[in-house]
Amino acid sequence: MDPLSEAFQHHTWATERLIRHLGSLPEPALSATTNGVYGEVLATLTHLLDADRRYLLYLEGTTPPPRPDVDPIQTLDELADRLRDQAVRWRILLSRIGEVDVLIPARADRPELPHATNLLVAQALHHGGDHRTQICTVLTANGYEAPDLDVWSYWLDRRAE
Repeated sequence: MDPLSEAFQHHTWATERLIRHLGSLPEPALSATTNGVYGEVLATLTHLLDADRRYLLYLEGTTPPPRPDVDPIQTLDELADRLRDQAVRWRILLSRIGEVDVLIPARADRPELPHATNLLVAQALHHGGDHRTQICTVLTANGYEAPDLDVWSYWLDRRAE
């Protein structure tokens, strides 16, 4: 497997593992938060997957609808379903990434961004890692255990012989 596809395998594995872990925690953990993070656990996870949906739409050639002021919070089951769909879409997209050339239209807060494929791919990986880390920070700051989501844990779980 090429390194970029491997990075996205980790991206989806880590999010799926986080969803499973959150499902094992008491309900108050899902609404926990702390200073310096995006927000509550479930809101942050919803935001992560909503952003991935928007990145995928751009990369697949569709301009996403305008982003709402607040991403409607979804249940863990809904997020798990969305993640499974997005994991397949990432694999398909990455198999033809060399053919993709994205133009992101201008908005009030930024100019038009031609040839933005690499920007969106890098942003998806960075954004996912950033928010998963924030969720784990919230969990530990509120006395809950956080799962190991690093690449070493992924490799030992999925790739070690």
